[in-house]
Amino acid sequence: MSEDTTILVIDDEIEICNYLKTLISQYGYRAEIATSGKDGLEAFKQEAPAMVILDVVMPDMDGLEVLKQIQSNGTESSVVMLSGHRQTSTVVEAMKLGAIDFLNKPFDPDELEITINKALERRDLLSEVRRLKKQVGEQNGSQILFGNSDKMAAIKEIIDQVADTDITVLVRGESGTGKGLIARFLYANSTRRDQHFVKVNCAALPDELLESELFGYERGAFTGAHKKKPGKFEYAHKGTIFLDEIGEIHPSLQAKLLQVLQDGEFSPLGSERDIRVDSRVIAATNRDLEAAVADGRFREDLYFRLNVVSILVPPLRERMEEIPILTEHFLQKYNLKYNKEFKKLSRATMGTFMNYNWPGNVRELENMIKRVVVLGSEKPILTEFNLREEDAMVPVRVIDDDHPEPSASFGTPESAFVDSLLAGKEGCSLREVSKAACKLAEKELIGKVLKQTNWNRKKTAEILKVSYKALLYKIKENNIDKFNK
Repeated sequence: MSEDTTILVIDDEIEICNYLKTLISQYGYRAEIATSGKDGLEAFKQEAPAMVILDVVMPDMDGLEVLKQIQSNGTESSVVMLSGHRQTSTVVEAMKLGAIDFLNKPFDPDELEITINKALERRDLLSEVRRLKKQVGEQNGSQILFGNSDKMAAIKEIIDQVADTDITVLVRGESGTGKGLIARFLYANSTRRDQHFVKVNCAALPDELLESELFGYERGAFTGAHKKKPGKFEYAHKGTIFLDEIGEIHPSLQAKLLQVLQDGEFSPLGSERDIRVDSRVIAATNRDLEAAVADGRFREDLYFRLNVVSILVPPLRERMEEIPILTEHFLQKYNLKYNKEFKKLSRATMGTFMNYNWPGNVRELENMIKRVVVLGSEKPILTEFNLREEDAMVPVRVIDDDHPEPSASFGTPESAFVDSLLAGKEGCSLREVSKAACKLAEKELIGKVLKQTNWNRKKTAEILKVSYKALLYKIKENNIDKFNK
């Protein structure tokens, strides 16, 4: 601690204020004083101190009311109450409102010093805990986004190179792939991370409202504009603005957006003056912008301004190895949110997940896990998947003329397989036959390639165009044993 650490004293008795100021200076801290609750709140708003020493009984506004307003600001300042009439009910109420200690008048100078040091140490400890939690959260977020996929690891390399620059980034990919998370990760690792991150969904508002949302307006600019309203670009000054679904922006707004990107200035609606802003722009789209440029629906010069650095987020079906870690993450997230204890998905459900096409990508997976946790059962999910077989990824059997099909090394021959299905008392449906045949084909294909590569699993994964981890999962799921003959 040093003289840079400010302690604000709020007491209606000027003698007490001056006495406390003298003592606080002797302890090595800087003191500010206010002789009323209102003045104290005003001083607090101008410069939030590290600590507040607050008298309970004051004429204009009592200390408990001042404490309420201080805490409503979400401050990190520690508050110690001061009173000449220590009443248990007052002490309890103050502690409930967030005060960390209570001193009686008259107080001993040594007692005051100990109280101040304890309060400031506690504040520093809480600040460090918050910092570490944020750091762990960012690390976990990084692991979830990039820790289990070669394609996502390549994206992280690009982010590491451009995060600390002001360069415009265009994030592309199908809906639900996590483009918004990529934008936030870019922001969190940039030099602007302590400034505002402002998100605008360009597809969520009509064109006339989107313009006022982005650029603001002056009073009287249109009917209902009763007062001036700053736009999102102004809010994002010195920070980052994320323009989601940029491909939906109307051509009439594209020229104005281009001006901001080129010159860093724009004119609010109804204004004759230009406003200069310094905002880092991240845009995202699931549209084919090149086709939109060719059709004249998107300005070519704006496209080139946005597409300085392009990040293509692959769909979930192209990074299936991420499904187990994403599933675990979403289980933890929604168990915590809804106070549930659904710890693990069954092997059957995970196998279904690994064979599904995921047209809704990560967002669809997250919603699936949320439903499982809330309902406490996987049955509704499995029932729904039975109705989605058109989205299943059916393994393709590879016929290699140089290597004839194995007879039954890794599966039952087709005739015996059909006979075994028909042997049931109630027979079987065509859908059941289709699913069972797909699983058998997958098992035989993996077994055949493993045999050809002399059980070189890395080479097998390359031939089958899946990740090494996904192959290991499939080997285990299908109970493929090297020594089965």
